[in-house]
Amino acid sequence: MQQEQNPAAAAPLSRWPDLQSAAKDCAAKEPLLSKLVTETILTAADLPEALSRLLSRKLADKYLTEEILLQLFKDFAADTPDLTQTVSRDFDGILAHDPAATTVLCPFLFFKGFHALQSYRLAHYLWTHGRKPVALYVQNRVSDLFAVDIHPGARIGCGIMMDHATGIVIGETAVVEDDVLFWHGVTLGGRDYAPNDRHPKVRKGAVLGARALLLGNIEVGAGAKIAAGSIVVKDVPAGTTIAGPTAKPLPD
Repeated sequence: MQQEQNPAAAAPLSRWPDLQSAAKDCAAKEPLLSKLVTETILTAADLPEALSRLLSRKLADKYLTEEILLQLFKDFAADTPDLTQTVSRDFDGILAHDPAATTVLCPFLFFKGFHALQSYRLAHYLWTHGRKPVALYVQNRVSDLFAVDIHPGARIGCGIMMDHATGIVIGETAVVEDDVLFWHGVTLGGRDYAPNDRHPKVRKGAVLGARALLLGNIEVGAGAKIAAGSIVVKDVPAGTTIAGPTAKPLPD
């Protein structure tokens, strides 16, 4: 979900030159990975193409082949002119909060949270363009490969970090605004069967700790922090820190 931008604000910087530079350095210093970075990054025309090469190989199976996926990614990129900026903002979110990400090459090649998020972006594109069965197939592949289950109908902004990512679940009507940080095991789920809007709305800059469980059509305000293991079934005001299995506000 793209947020409205101030027209006077500077566009986010593309991380494509940084990725190319890091790939060249890796190819020179680590021969075992030289073919990988050359085929995925150094011979690609731009960031969307590099990403499509990497993820098409990871997601491919007997029915959704690498060639089919490359075409789906190509269509997605052609219809999404700001894709480079969106992915670059995701890199920014990771680099700002994860000391293990020493360069953009780390999340690009090795972080399954990043892979799951970018694969979701393809699935969401397919979902919103009338190709729901294919979108669900991509979702299933992501779940199988990365242990991350993001419904393609969910709306997710940019600048997102999913650290480690194992066990993250995001339901169909969930909304995640820009710059939200996820740790592993977070669930944005429903409390009971409801055919309509039934999942949490997480506003800009919120932090969701490991195994936090957010249930129902609730709102987590901008900049709120949900501590690890918390169970949240009510709205969380902006800037509030919530902790514990009963999810009570902490004193300032």
